Amino acid sequence: MLSELQARQRTTSITDVEAQLRRRALLGRIFSYGIMAVIVISILAPLIPIVIWAFTGRWFYPDLLPETFSLRAWKYVFSPASKAGEAAWKGGLIAVVATLLSLVVGIPAGRALGLHNFRGKRLVQFLILAPVIVPGLAVLMGIHVMFIRLGLAGKITGVTLAHLIGTTPYVVMVMSSVFSNYDPEFEEQARTLGASPLRTFIHVTFPTIFPGVLVAGMFAFIISWGQYIVTLLISGGRVITVPLLLVNFANANDKPVTAALCLVFLAPSILIIIVTSKYLTGESAALGGFGA
Repeated sequence: MLSELQARQRTTSITDVEAQLRRRALLGRIFSYGIMAVIVISILAPLIPIVIWAFTGRWFYPDLLPETFSLRAWKYVFSPASKAGEAAWKGGLIAVVATLLSLVVGIPAGRALGLHNFRGKRLVQFLILAPVIVPGLAVLMGIHVMFIRLGLAGKITGVTLAHLIGTTPYVVMVMSSVFSNYDPEFEEQARTLGASPLRTFIHVTFPTIFPGVLVAGMFAFIISWGQYIVTLLISGGRVITVPLLLVNFANANDKPVTAALCLVFLAPSILIIIVTSKYLTGESAALGGFGA
């Protein structure tokens, strides 16, 4: 009888412990979902007035909602008169080219910083980050003078090269972190089996670092797509992108058109983040920066 009683007590205590663990796990999930909900709401809440303004006909203070709704802003944005299509095309072209060039520079630079230790490595890291640390106007004024002498000012080529100042450091940071977690022995095995350097990169290296390349390209595109000061100073207003057009309409105080352009401006970034979201977390992303 005593042994049976002890067995029942042990069973009861185990059941109580399991129940407590389940309650703690449930509370942990509720807390996590609550934090996620707060983050999502804090991100989406500022967009709600923009979406409403984009479809507004008349909206006066202190009305909570517009008196009338209208598609006037969208009709104008998609009309040739707004030049929004041309601005989006030029801005997208500049961002894509700047992203590709940043990857061409950032992948080998990130490999060198992530896999190798050498004298002066910290100095190289600092120099790569210098364009981000140093005030942008100070850098741009010198570059603008040089581009005028080279005939690149006021051209898409000059604007694209200037965008590399902001995109390349982020690409190098991400790729150096990716390569710090990379095992080069796989490449050695492929070379031992007779693969050429090009085939080794295509079939071994690139598939392994692809998540990092995707994340680095995402950062580069978003940074280039959103550049305003760089584009304005280097192009002198001759190369119109969506940020420049957006500021012009904002100064004109046409809120519906400005709101519609805001949504056009946000759309590529949101789409890219959605596509690359699964690579932003987990071991494959490796966003520590410089192998940290």
